Amino acid sequence: MTQPEGKKAKNRTRVRKVRNIILKILGAILIAIVLFLGIVYITNVISSNSEAKKIESYGQHVSVDGKNMNVLIQGEGKEAIVLLPGYGTAAPALDFKLLIDELSPYYKVVAVEPFGYGLSDETEKERTAENIVSEVHEALQQLDINKYMLMGHSIAGIYGIDYVNKYPDEVTAFVGIDSSVSTQPGMDAKLPTKMFGFLKKSGLQRLVVKFGEDPYAGLPFDEHTVEQMKMLSSKNSNSATMLNEMDHIASNFKGAQGLTFPKDLPLLLFVQANNEGVEGWIPLHEGQIKDSVHGKVITMDGEHYLHHTLFKEIAEDVRAFMNEAK
Repeated sequence: MTQPEGKKAKNRTRVRKVRNIILKILGAILIAIVLFLGIVYITNVISSNSEAKKIESYGQHVSVDGKNMNVLIQGEGKEAIVLLPGYGTAAPALDFKLLIDELSPYYKVVAVEPFGYGLSDETEKERTAENIVSEVHEALQQLDINKYMLMGHSIAGIYGIDYVNKYPDEVTAFVGIDSSVSTQPGMDAKLPTKMFGFLKKSGLQRLVVKFGEDPYAGLPFDEHTVEQMKMLSSKNSNSATMLNEMDHIASNFKGAQGLTFPKDLPLLLFVQANNEGVEGWIPLHEGQIKDSVHGKVITMDGEHYLHHTLFKEIAEDVRAFMNEAK
């Protein structure tokens, strides 16, 4: 064997050794990832089963479309307020608790948990605005609630504008809590529902939440309520029903673009004063009330969930506004 051929053989041997080492390292990494995902998945299953036994009932079930929709009613007032949640609010009746406590001495407050939210059943029915509005209305009919103020947070602004046009004889006013506007920019984007579904099923969602910021830190909820909301969030966030609703967000916003609030309907909009994420946030809401006989925009310094920190102010302003509208 000549010298050059000997060097080539040594080089080939060296390359094989390096390649084998790399393959072993990659194999070890792959095994570690599979083990990690397996542990995360099993932990999530065990935790979910454990939490399911700890979630406590509240409110009452109403039969809608052959399924159970959960509704919490608090207060004995002659006038009723129906509360609708923003998208992804896992436990609406608990999330609205601070505001409900402020409103219930004066009103009959009805917190509706749409399908897939709170203690309500999931559904395979498409989460179009039409279906969601129809289901909420059916729940109120079952409860014999026929006259009420509609108050909604975030995406409830889209469902709400549809609702008041379909049932104008029932709704006495609409109140938006940083409510969505159909023409706000960016709502035509395609959302990664499959990725969110994977995070949910794999258990990675629970891991992300565990090491993320506590959304209830510093808020005046009691510890028990926070614990219940967190467990319901693990249960409901990115469920099949919520992901179906996510898939319909763009079309639901587009469908609401041809709608306006009735001119004679009292319209009160609480709006986040410094929303840097949506261009023209305040002007968008001012545009909604410009033709209203009795319309008002109140800007508030707070986060998107204004009712978490400004529940007293919201309750007081609602009462004052409705007294003026009479």
